[in-house]
Amino acid sequence: MSQLSFPDFQYQRPDLDRLEAAFQAVLEELKTAETLSDASAAVEQIDSIRASVATAYNIGYIRYSIDTRDEFYRAEKDWFDEHLPRTEQWRVDYYRALLDSPHREALEQHFGPQLFDSAKVSINTFRPEILEELQAVNKLSSEFTQLRGGAEIELDGKIYNLSSIAPLEQVPDREKRKKASTAKWDWFAQHRERFENIYAEMVRLRTEMAHKLDYQNYVGLGYANMNRTDYGPDEVANFRRQIREYIVPIAQRLYEKQRERIGVERLHYYDLGFRFPDGNPKPQGSPAEIVAHADKMYKELSQETGAFFQYLQDAKLMDLEAKDGKAPGGYCTFINEYQAPYIFSNFNGTSHDIDVLTHEFGHAFQVYSSRNQRPMEYNWPTFDAAEIHSMSMEFFTYPWMEGFFGPDTEKYYFSHVASSFRFLPYGCAVDEFQHRVYENPDLDNAGRNAVWKEMEDSYLPHLDYSDNAHLDAGTFWQSQGHIFSVPFYYIDYCLAQICAFQFFLKDEKDHASAWADYVRLCKAGGSKSFLQLVELAGLENPFEDGVVEKIANRMRERLDV
Repeated sequence: MSQLSFPDFQYQRPDLDRLEAAFQAVLEELKTAETLSDASAAVEQIDSIRASVATAYNIGYIRYSIDTRDEFYRAEKDWFDEHLPRTEQWRVDYYRALLDSPHREALEQHFGPQLFDSAKVSINTFRPEILEELQAVNKLSSEFTQLRGGAEIELDGKIYNLSSIAPLEQVPDREKRKKASTAKWDWFAQHRERFENIYAEMVRLRTEMAHKLDYQNYVGLGYANMNRTDYGPDEVANFRRQIREYIVPIAQRLYEKQRERIGVERLHYYDLGFRFPDGNPKPQGSPAEIVAHADKMYKELSQETGAFFQYLQDAKLMDLEAKDGKAPGGYCTFINEYQAPYIFSNFNGTSHDIDVLTHEFGHAFQVYSSRNQRPMEYNWPTFDAAEIHSMSMEFFTYPWMEGFFGPDTEKYYFSHVASSFRFLPYGCAVDEFQHRVYENPDLDNAGRNAVWKEMEDSYLPHLDYSDNAHLDAGTFWQSQGHIFSVPFYYIDYCLAQICAFQFFLKDEKDHASAWADYVRLCKAGGSKSFLQLVELAGLENPFEDGVVEKIANRMRERLDV
């Protein structure tokens, strides 16, 4: 474990010219290696060079996220947006050298085949001709983050951001939550043209990149960028079909029960976040008290999690509370040279504070468990598998929820399982929307909004925006950051949720066995593909016909709908 704390981590803008010269020299050593030992040593040196760039980027990005108004780190983020894409050529050259190596068979035995399967997918994701488009997309993504991070929403004489407004959308007083929700969506409406134009340009640029790389459209390039080696759009489409068939009807019954429970004639968009007539479950205590109970929870869950959470606190590797100027959302990243995960979130006094603390801790625990995996590609699995660790951790921590929620604990259990279940149709709507958009890149802004309306009709028929012209025009998708910044990274949550439900059910039956499977999965990191990791963890393949239906029925019984 690093002896330094995050404020002491040194940031230095990488000298890409010097690093590229070093990289090319080591790459030549890889190409001309006479023995397996020489070739594997070159791989490790290449890892070291790439890790130095990743370390600088992640330290800078975290500090920018904490305060998007910080001029220094904002400038560094802009610099990376412009210059980091050139390192894509390094990655592609490295992968091509691996695939062409005379020691390839021995290297595969040494490192495992996943590196080479990933290389085969990735070598067609970059050529110098797309450098300008990559730079432009990065700048647009930063513009999107800056826009959201700087949101100022006026309500009753006070100013809120996108995180701090959320609790007001969940209050029992219907008029108050309508007022808060309306204020938030009015802010989005005021910036609608900017959101739509940012995305329109992103679609144009990504489509241009795909064509330059000889893809029919961006879908194929998007899947390759996500490093999907053992499934494609057809498998995903079949998964979405099963969600529509088996999950959507149960989700609709959950919404109807919610409508009855809170006593409204129709469930409007501003009612969706309010789930119980006496109020939603809320964490008890201050942020410091929440962290103190989390410390107790992780110490009791296992020796490994206890020691790890203590390390996160001692090394100041978490920034949890919402603040002015802070980027919205939550994430976990990994600072390679310090072997240090970092958790970022925005506590706002809702149950989501606990969800994000367990969810992002799951990511952090996984990457720390596999921090010594080599090559560096194996520190993280692909996003689909990575979300299994985070979503499953939300369920493994259930025995300690009373310490967070007190008398609201039972409400939390129901609300969390129901929300996890109801997320599946939304996640699939986001995914199919992106497929439709990139398969039809000539759609205008109104056309894309019309596609989103179709997705709502198909996956989310409960939605009622009749008293909000902005949302009724099909604009809700503009609030979903993944659509802008990480194309096709959303179905991963749905696939992982089906796997996490399996861990939940296994844990209730035999905790020791389920936890052992989970730790084994964490330690494997990214050394295997998604479906291989699913098998390693003793889980059923979510793509297989019948698996979604089985999980739907098991969870429906628990939810009593």
